[in-house]
Amino acid sequence: MTQTTRTPGQGDERSLGEVVGDLSTDLSTLMKQEVQLAKVELKEEVTKVGKGAGMLGGAGFAGWFVLLFLSLALTFLLDNWLPVEVAALITAGVWAIAAAVLASIGRKELKTANPQLPQTQQTLKEDVQWAKAQKS
Repeated sequence: MTQTTRTPGQGDERSLGEVVGDLSTDLSTLMKQEVQLAKVELKEEVTKVGKGAGMLGGAGFAGWFVLLFLSLALTFLLDNWLPVEVAALITAGVWAIAAAVLASIGRKELKTANPQLPQTQQTLKEDVQWAKAQKS
């Protein structure tokens, strides 16, 4: 892309076709550069998200072990006063209650979810109406 430096008051010797051609070329170059920049930024962000998701997965796995060993500790603690079988059943009962509560809350959340995407549908309808108006 050649760019000429003009001082104020100097005329542009290019024809209208050349000006439009240069504008088209410049716009095309600008759009290509913007797309390239977006690709680079997106790649960087995806890398960050991937690392973060991996760390969260590792944290979840570690948390699972924490709950496992806390459950064993509760079982062994209760074993001091009760037979080990009863202690294990009590620990399992605590987890059954926790699972029931979480399942109930999760079910309520799923019932309130609206997979229809009403805002997106509305904006798409508006876009179609706008496009139809442009044709007229």
